[in-house]
Amino acid sequence: MIIVDSAIEARRRSGRPVVVGMVGCGFMGRGTLINVERHMPVLRIAAVCNRNVQRAVQALLDAGVERSGIEEVSSVAAMDRALAGGRRAVTADPSLIARCAAIEVAFETTGHVEYGAAVTTDCLANGKDVVSLNVELDATVGPLLRRRAAAAGRIFSGADGDQPGVTMNLVRHVEAMGLQPLVCGNIKGLQDRYRNPTTQEAYARQWNQTPTMVTSFADGTKMTAEQVIVANAVGLKVSQRGMIGRDHRGHVDELVKFYDIDELRALGGIVDYVVGAVPSPGIYVLAAARDDNQAFFLDLGKLGKGPLYSFYTAWHLTVLEFGISIARVALCRDAVIGNARGPSLDVVAAAKRPLRRGETIDGIGGYMTYGVAENYDESRRQDLLPMGLAEGCRLKRDLPSDRVLTYDDVEPPAESVVHALRREQDRLFPIEGGGQRQDGSAGVRRRAAASGGQPAASS
Repeated sequence: MIIVDSAIEARRRSGRPVVVGMVGCGFMGRGTLINVERHMPVLRIAAVCNRNVQRAVQALLDAGVERSGIEEVSSVAAMDRALAGGRRAVTADPSLIARCAAIEVAFETTGHVEYGAAVTTDCLANGKDVVSLNVELDATVGPLLRRRAAAAGRIFSGADGDQPGVTMNLVRHVEAMGLQPLVCGNIKGLQDRYRNPTTQEAYARQWNQTPTMVTSFADGTKMTAEQVIVANAVGLKVSQRGMIGRDHRGHVDELVKFYDIDELRALGGIVDYVVGAVPSPGIYVLAAARDDNQAFFLDLGKLGKGPLYSFYTAWHLTVLEFGISIARVALCRDAVIGNARGPSLDVVAAAKRPLRRGETIDGIGGYMTYGVAENYDESRRQDLLPMGLAEGCRLKRDLPSDRVLTYDDVEPPAESVVHALRREQDRLFPIEGGGQRQDGSAGVRRRAAASGGQPAASS
């Protein structure tokens, strides 16, 4: 933070704010726009793309921008002219943000996997850094997108303010001290895999959010995607499908006694979550000392006798912190979370209710499926269907509740950007022993565990 705020102040004094194009103006996008416009002059969100353009106009007005300073555009030339004239541009076409030379960073806030995949690949191909709130996309094809970004000298990054970015900040601090992080955990207040947009409608209305977004929180899909991003950034796994997911009404410091450190070390560390613990809604990292000297000073610092030591951050403040992430990428060339390593974990789709042949899956935060974490090599060997690919797939057979879906259970949608990206990612990161789909065609598959296995439930 010391480096980032110094860079922010230096750029602010220069009088040249970082020019940002934002794609998506929903709950998080609107909140970020208002906070940046009012309180972060180092950033200028100069262009906003939203399928409902009037929503983008209204967000700018709510942030304090005069209506005369907002122009709707439908071409790159028109966007260039608007920005050169000091006006804000709004559009329904995300390709204009990708192609506008004045825009330095794209801020992708949609949370929609297919749409976000098209936007992100277009922005990277046109030389834009991308700061993404789209954890659903990141958990599906993030490793590939980071490889593409690195090859182009660009950055594809998650954001501080979301739990993955907050976790990674703490992991980096723990590792910088020489300690070994062995558990990266997410603190949840609720976990019910069978919640749906109907059950969450009233809560969504209370907080001006969409029922599908709120459902993805409640059924654990979003949290799982967040933990998969953390695992892929650090190189962690899960000890069982779905993570352990204890109910624990005490403090996260007490979690150090619940894990077997030898098992954690054998796995190279895990991601997990806990329901009901405090401080909520934060994150925790359990780390091990590497020698007696570290253990002595951890004890002196009141962190206990080990062998696990508890570190945590008590909050993630979403829109209040997202602007810092944009500045960090643009000014410090530092990704908040993510690297170009191969994936270690996957989010796979499981049936929320009995599914019927011929039905089309409604996707994340819907009535039909929820996401659970599985180790990447097992996901590939069993040909499990990534949750980020489920929407729009047509079921080829009946499936019972809680069955994890495989590629053979569905007919994918035609001409899907994210399906093509996932095939490319799977070819880029093969697993040992074969048995994995390489080109979308049927191959040798081992699905015995998938045919009868069920995700772990919260204890």
